[in-house]
Amino acid sequence: MLFLDVALVPLLALWATGCEQYLPSAFFGLLFAALTSPGGRRQRAFDVGVRTVAGAGVTALAFGIGADSWSRLALAAFAVTLAAGATAVSGGRRITGASLLSLWFLVAAALGSGFQASDLVTSRTWAQVLAWTAGAVLWTAVAFALRHIRGGVERPERPGERFGDAPWGKPARPLLLFAMIRALAVAGTVALAYGLELPHGGWIPVVALIAMTPNPEQTWTVGTQRLTGALIGAGLAAVLLLMPPGEHGVRLFAVERGLEAVALVLFAHGAAIRSWSRTYCTAAVVAGALVLMDLPQHSGHTADGYRVLWTLCGAATGLFVMWLAGRITGNTTAGHDGRPGTEAHGGRPGAEVPSPAAGARVPGEPAHLLPGDRSPADHAATADHGR
Repeated sequence: MLFLDVALVPLLALWATGCEQYLPSAFFGLLFAALTSPGGRRQRAFDVGVRTVAGAGVTALAFGIGADSWSRLALAAFAVTLAAGATAVSGGRRITGASLLSLWFLVAAALGSGFQASDLVTSRTWAQVLAWTAGAVLWTAVAFALRHIRGGVERPERPGERFGDAPWGKPARPLLLFAMIRALAVAGTVALAYGLELPHGGWIPVVALIAMTPNPEQTWTVGTQRLTGALIGAGLAAVLLLMPPGEHGVRLFAVERGLEAVALVLFAHGAAIRSWSRTYCTAAVVAGALVLMDLPQHSGHTADGYRVLWTLCGAATGLFVMWLAGRITGNTTAGHDGRPGTEAHGGRPGAEVPSPAAGARVPGEPAHLLPGDRSPADHAATADHGR
């Protein structure tokens, strides 16, 4: 529950100053830092610092473009998603961080579009960037403070937290091809949602992104769990957003603040169960993101109908892209299953491949998208730890 305790700081600060429109940025920055560096180690703090700068750039890009140009927004979505997909060759925290940033870009783009369409809310790009950075820095500072309180002793990692960051390397050709297809699909859904000005259309790319696994070598079980989590999260968000219709004035203000608190609790649960259940972790993160994303927009039964429709469209898009990518990369990925001498490990036919260390991820293993996605090497490390 440490995440919940720390998140109360930006929540109360922004409520007190009347700057609630910056809460999503602060929450996502905090969640990003918590999930990519739960232990507070020095190397991880450096990595989180680099990723925080990247997150600030993604925030500035999304809010800077907003709904001014759907073509530029689609191009930016393609670039961000492709960059995130290309990092699937590295370890768990890197792909988790990159994937959270790609999700945050879509949420921030929808928020920026909603703020620009509203006459009641004023949002400044530099303030959104500052809120994101403050959230990430706050968690990093708390992690270092706890380490100092323990006398410099690191908190032991639980087996479920062993993501196994691997050194950076050149992505295999099938991985790059799949990342390209995935990025094109996200860019296409963004162009469709914002080019046609679909009401609440931002739900389509968000659900489609979650429904698509970041690596073609992940099993259908992993994809099903992620898709199920996305549908559960979207359904929960749709039910929660049914609360405000017909409310005005003080009652509407109270309901919106309550939904912001609910989104915070959902993020806290997502951070807490990241190593327990992939499905429910994904559901909690998606539900919290969609609630925060649609708060600035009008709600009602008609709006909720659109949300359900776009959720189904996003899920169908994700499934179709996964099937299509499997067909396209099927011949290419043959022989990339991690057997000795395959190109996935950079070896020649018949060459011997050294065994990976426990908890480490070898190229070609399934990568992570959201917390809770664990590779076979991670499961082996967990089994060794149990024995």
